[in-house]
Amino acid sequence: MARQLARGTGFGQASANALRRRQPRPGDKCHLDEVFIKINGEQKYLWRAAVQDGNVLDILVQNRRETAAARRFFRRLMTTTGGVPRVVVTDKLRSCGAAHREVMPSVGHRSHKGLNYRAENSHQPTRQRERAMKGFRSVGGAQRFLSAFSGVPPHFRPRRHLMTASENRAEMTIRFTTWQQITGVTGRLTAA
Repeated sequence: MARQLARGTGFGQASANALRRRQPRPGDKCHLDEVFIKINGEQKYLWRAAVQDGNVLDILVQNRRETAAARRFFRRLMTTTGGVPRVVVTDKLRSCGAAHREVMPSVGHRSHKGLNYRAENSHQPTRQRERAMKGFRSVGGAQRFLSAFSGVPPHFRPRRHLMTASENRAEMTIRFTTWQQITGVTGRLTAA
């Protein structure tokens, strides 16, 4: 598997897109948040949208945290998901409220620090990868990597607390088989 990853065939945007296509339709509640990241010593903002089950819908790396940046992210989110959520949950950032009123006024908006824990928790895998990679080198590289990476970890993290041990083993077997089909590892192993 390490050899496939080194060659670039086991992980990438195509694999992440294939995993996203196999997921059920996202819920109607969207949690939005932004976090600071350092890219080449400069502070940037990573905007992230997650659904109620914690899966990431979209990310965007931007220079600012103002209303125009929030507006750009809202528009990109609507384009990416192909629809409008029923409710948008954000933290207390005022630029999100202003952009929400402009871009999607018919959608409900809840702005509360305690309600936005889904988006806050979705930052953890990104922080772990950022530390492992010793930071990002460019904005484009961070955007490409994180948009691909955000689709892969949820595939290997089923909702374990809702399953018995035998159900978890069966689900993980199915998920690894799916991963091998998507990345093309199965065909290469049988050919060798």
